[in-house]
Amino acid sequence: MKFVMTLVFISVAACVTGYAADPPVGEPKIGSLSVGKVLYLGNSITLHGPAPKIGWTGNWGMAASAAKNDYVHLLTADIAQASGRQPQIMVRNMARFEREYGTFKIEEEFKDELDFEADLVIVAIGENVTTPATDEAKAAFANAFAQLIATIQQHGDPEIFARSSFWPNSTKDDIMRQVTAEAGATFIDISELGDDKSNQASAEQPFEHAGVAAHPGDKGMQAIATAIYAAIQEQAGVTGK
Repeated sequence: MKFVMTLVFISVAACVTGYAADPPVGEPKIGSLSVGKVLYLGNSITLHGPAPKIGWTGNWGMAASAAKNDYVHLLTADIAQASGRQPQIMVRNMARFEREYGTFKIEEEFKDELDFEADLVIVAIGENVTTPATDEAKAAFANAFAQLIATIQQHGDPEIFARSSFWPNSTKDDIMRQVTAEAGATFIDISELGDDKSNQASAEQPFEHAGVAAHPGDKGMQAIATAIYAAIQEQAGVTGK
């Protein structure tokens, strides 16, 4: 199932003693990085619509307690605070790419996302990819992931940040790490987060479905957002929140 969420945040001028505040001038940036448009490409951790059969009723990153507590909203808030303006964001669940990367037509399926021409692109996948067991399978996943990154790079001039899987898997993560480095993008290793059970939703809420319960809870979502934001700061040449 495809889930797409487009959120466009528009700054509203605050009125003080009858006068509207001057709107921010110029392109929103964090250090050297433009951050006016942010594209999030992920799976259920990024965005999942209601699925009552498995006990999930939200329409945000599974299994945060509220939309504001998933990593997308937390990271977007950090970016807004640092740049002084709310970015436009687009959020896409691309779990089908993970499961069908061998035949997935990126240009066709991601037309709207590519046309968005984001300044920052967060790629947060891997969990739904079947662990490649042969050299041929490893090469196939590497090629598909490389094609994904290359296709994104061909639309605008985005800064790409790809993270490892929340549920660590050295085979898949090493492939994504190598491909990301070869593409000149930034890889973020969050493997230690999934190893800490306190980052899972099961430590915070009583989900009956084991799959939902294993997703990051609010603590895990915050940790993911923090890790990605730290990488953005480093790439932008700034320090401190």
